[in-house]
Amino acid sequence: MRETLLAVIAIAAPGLFGSAEPRNSEILVFGAASLTESLQDLGKTFEKKTGDRVIFSFGGSSDLARQIQAGAPADAFFSADTAKMDALEKAGLVRHGDRREFLSNSLVVVVPISSRLEIHSAADLAGLPRLALADPAAVPVGVYAKKWLNGLGLWERIEPKIVPTLDVRASIAAIESEAVPAAIVYRTDAAISKSVRIAFEVRNGPEILYSLALLAASKHRAEAEAFVDFITSDAGRAVFRSRGFTFRGGE
Repeated sequence: MRETLLAVIAIAAPGLFGSAEPRNSEILVFGAASLTESLQDLGKTFEKKTGDRVIFSFGGSSDLARQIQAGAPADAFFSADTAKMDALEKAGLVRHGDRREFLSNSLVVVVPISSRLEIHSAADLAGLPRLALADPAAVPVGVYAKKWLNGLGLWERIEPKIVPTLDVRASIAAIESEAVPAAIVYRTDAAISKSVRIAFEVRNGPEILYSLALLAASKHRAEAEAFVDFITSDAGRAVFRSRGFTFRGGE
């Protein structure tokens, strides 16, 4: 009888008194689509170092920000612009002191790898029948591109030709399938596809600045903060640099 009772206690003990080993945390990070490969690389390294699991949700920054405003339980958000983070801060969902803004990028025009189309200037875009661009009313890459073209006085001529996409990766997919002759995307996204080529590089375009922050309501703040610190460390910057990103101030 005594042996049976001891066996029951031994089986029940982990549930009653807790496991001898601490349970690792799961961190949910919302990230702009253009950061997919870089953040996945960093997440894997962080998991090996800490044992904490990093789960990602990638998409257009505008859509991710809307999900956070609707109550999505993200622990951190990495937006492709500062405007989306400004809105979250204003809503009390992000604390100003938790924001990190160091990562940059540039715009390029891409065409299918087999295309013979030549684009020598922004004005050449006005002669295209269609141009893929992530929604210029909301998605950061589209907003940046619209600002660039507006500055050149070309937006009104090009706007009717725009085929709006969900995010920058959808624009790349449209080029890969040759559904449209050209698209405006980030340089880093052009670099990951073997089915597109850069036809034109935007010089003196608007400053592209990503914004990273913990969410004020994070339930895993310590672990999420450690991941944010890792992202912004020299090791994190090396990963972004290897993917073609640049840094604020030309670092």
